[in-house]
Amino acid sequence: MCGIYGLVAPSRVPLARPDLVLGMGPRLRHRGPDGSGALRRPHVIFGAERLRVVDLEARADQPFEDPAGRVWLVCNGEIYNSAELRRRCPGYAFRSRSDVEVILPLYLERGVEGLAQLAGMFALALWDETTQTLVLARDRAGEKPLFYAAADGTVAFASEVHPLVECLGLPRTLDQDALSAFCTLGYVPQPRTMFLGVRVVPAGSAVIVQPEGCRTFTYWDPAQIEPVDRPPHAEDELREVLRGAVRRQLAADVPIGVFTSGGVDSSLVAALAVEALGPDRMLTFTARFTAPTYDESSHAHALSRHLGTRHADVVVDEPALALALDTITSRIAEPIADPAVLPTWLLARRAREQVTVVLGGEGADELFGGYPTYVGHALSPGFANLPSPLRWGLTRAIHALPDSTAKVPLSALLGRFAKGAHLPWRERHLAWFGTGLDPAALGIAMPALDQLYPVPKRNSVLAAAMLLDYTSYLRDQLLVKLDRATMLVALEARSPYLDPDLTQFALRLDPALKVRGLTTKLLLKRAARGLLPGRIIRRRKRGMSVPIASWLRRGLLPEAQRLLAPERLRRQGLVSDVYVGKLLAEHAGGRANHARALWTLIILQRWLERWAPEA
Repeated sequence: MCGIYGLVAPSRVPLARPDLVLGMGPRLRHRGPDGSGALRRPHVIFGAERLRVVDLEARADQPFEDPAGRVWLVCNGEIYNSAELRRRCPGYAFRSRSDVEVILPLYLERGVEGLAQLAGMFALALWDETTQTLVLARDRAGEKPLFYAAADGTVAFASEVHPLVECLGLPRTLDQDALSAFCTLGYVPQPRTMFLGVRVVPAGSAVIVQPEGCRTFTYWDPAQIEPVDRPPHAEDELREVLRGAVRRQLAADVPIGVFTSGGVDSSLVAALAVEALGPDRMLTFTARFTAPTYDESSHAHALSRHLGTRHADVVVDEPALALALDTITSRIAEPIADPAVLPTWLLARRAREQVTVVLGGEGADELFGGYPTYVGHALSPGFANLPSPLRWGLTRAIHALPDSTAKVPLSALLGRFAKGAHLPWRERHLAWFGTGLDPAALGIAMPALDQLYPVPKRNSVLAAAMLLDYTSYLRDQLLVKLDRATMLVALEARSPYLDPDLTQFALRLDPALKVRGLTTKLLLKRAARGLLPGRIIRRRKRGMSVPIASWLRRGLLPEAQRLLAPERLRRQGLVSDVYVGKLLAEHAGGRANHARALWTLIILQRWLERWAPEA
């Protein structure tokens, strides 16, 4: 795992200020504190800050170059099938045991087509001196980040946004389309960032820069996989594919742990990790919320006792959340509106005291049908077809339910369902997953639905919604949150459910095997039998939610009032101060729950304040 960076002039014009490029390294050292390196030519610089995970010797520090000095490589991530790929290259002179070094002979043999042979999470840059070609590529799901920017005949890249804008002096022009998407979704879909001049390399793709121009090569498109399979022994096959994915991702020369919540996704990963390594070598970690209705640590402790792991938890209270908020918003040049980034950072900081790598359950909900929205999509046509008086009566009764401080309040779920059930499926998906901000109150043009949610190539709404979440919410929100929160403390997070074999298996399945009636993750729960206690398998999905609503009525209220002050909002012209004042007053007074919308605005204001973009 690394922080990588570089600057290239494909036309071989000497770089004007190489010292500015090398300044990106220290700004990425939190991602890789164990070793640094750089390769330089007059027209190209490659650098890396390394977190040593596989082959802990300095010989495995990056950048790598092939024996002839033709091709350079920097890579952030892990290649889980590196041993298999090495066996295909008996004549190549490897200098280390590093898993990523195998990318060099693969590129020399197959070019960018070789990317499809990699099984892992990665963001990489290759420089081919012979052809004057820069290749920037990312893994299939988009687990590892890679940003780039073009200016004055050069192309710069880095693992995070801030080295590009702080070191190279790139304009901080605000991308209005990205801003409108953020206000609608709570995240910015690839390839945009909030800065107009900085872009993200698309997941499953490579950006190829040559003297004659730039093009994008896509080596992985999940929409091409048809969800029609109904294997006769699907749960047994799933269990074995998941077992293989976990075992591959346990490869490391450093201690490993698992983030657990007591839910089925992370518990399955933990059980299979213990099966492979034994309980003495496995540590588990969970967040312990002081808000009783949000705390699931007792379930994680029960899992630890069942598996025999060494277990630790971290207390999450309002002071801890405030510290996390200050840290995240001051150090990450992307607005991350998922409140779970805060406990994720707190958990990562605690885990880093004992381990260098953690496994988690990311991807299971999108691939195996875990969200309540999937049940909502299945029920919506029936609800919309009810006689109007009955439908409106039920809607009024739902809206009359009292607000709840529960982690996943039934009143909120039913309210969102009733609000969006009559809409076409993409509109209702946005109503259920979006920020809740009223477009009419925003002083910016809102993006078209096709820009936010391109129509997935699927025959059923259920399959389309799961594919949409895999290619948007997971990629652009959840994986961003996980990478930035963990890498701030140099902790490598791995996601076995995103293993290529497991992902393809899941994408091929008929969605009826995943969601049936009110039951989500049907097949995954069946595969867990014999590995987990029944009480864990039967638990309702809750996720790592944060008590933002109550925090906004107590300790966070003064900061919300400062950031959302009417004069500040009027000066910016981004959102109606009257509208926001109404939201804040109703929420603070307990008359309504506007936590999602208010939190989005707070995160946006923190980002604007810290990173000072130009209009």
